[in-house]
Amino acid sequence: MQFKKYTKQRNGSIQGLRSFKDTLPKNIKKVINNRGHIYSETLNNWKYIVGDNLFKFCYPKSFKNSNKFGVSTLLIMVKRGHEVDLEYSKKEIMDRINVFFGNLVVEKLKFTSFSDEKKIPLKEKELKENATNNKFKKKINDVKNEKIKKSLLELTKVFKEK
Repeated sequence: MQFKKYTKQRNGSIQGLRSFKDTLPKNIKKVINNRGHIYSETLNNWKYIVGDNLFKFCYPKSFKNSNKFGVSTLLIMVKRGHEVDLEYSKKEIMDRINVFFGNLVVEKLKFTSFSDEKKIPLKEKELKENATNNKFKKKINDVKNEKIKKSLLELTKVFKEK
């Protein structure tokens, strides 16, 4: 095997197949090594960790690993009105996560509440109401073929209905 020195890889590479880990960029490797494994395993096993009752109202949003400035923190999104339930079971959740991983992984839990209402922005509503605005109406009127013009107008009516 020959060694190549002038490649875009960080380390000298060996000719032939490379492992997937060696082909990833530096930044992604750091995320995977520091947080990726813990966060992905927490997401996959969230129902087991918190139980069926709390699983309906919350989910993990992000995980920050410990460093010299702070402790490892798991940020959990909670549906508005159920914060108290989660606050009472905070210690139990931390214990379950640490037992699941086998060592002290999460030292602190933070909660952020969200409302479950689905809000449609005004722009989307306006677009649905006015499927054919003036710019498109002018372009449709400029079409010389009457059959095409009628079919385009019918198409815009269908869009207005939806």
